[in-house]
Amino acid sequence: MEETVLVYIERNNQYLLIYRNKKKNDMNQGKYIGIGGHIEEGETKEAALIREVKEETNLNIKSFKYRAKLTFVNDDYSEYMHLFTSDDFDGELTEDCNEGELVWVDKDKILDFPSWEGDRAFLKVMEETDVYFEMTLKYKDDKLISVERTL
Repeated sequence: MEETVLVYIERNNQYLLIYRNKKKNDMNQGKYIGIGGHIEEGETKEAALIREVKEETNLNIKSFKYRAKLTFVNDDYSEYMHLFTSDDFDGELTEDCNEGELVWVDKDKILDFPSWEGDRAFLKVMEETDVYFEMTLKYKDDKLISVERTL
């Protein structure tokens, strides 16, 4: 099963998102998502988080909080996604992200932007509670058909 990391970097009541508009055949094309990507072989989720943030944003994550383990199931694809938040970073944000455009979005406006339906479900839980949670999100033909919070 595929394993990925996703982090919502916070600043001034905003999240840093990527508007995915630069890669061909991108399953996230046209959506606003958090920062992250695949965990490489032999890499911990924490190391992947730090690497992905540096590669995509040029920021250095200094500390973070592990918020959730999400299981995505879509037709013949499944993935474990490790969800983090961080408000402790430094560095200069790059203007040349090869994944898309980096934008700061007000937390209370985030649901106004195009995103995955499942992202809306876990973002709601993430905003309502500070405790770790687990959630399974099932899709059929890229349409969300069920959400189950398991912890």
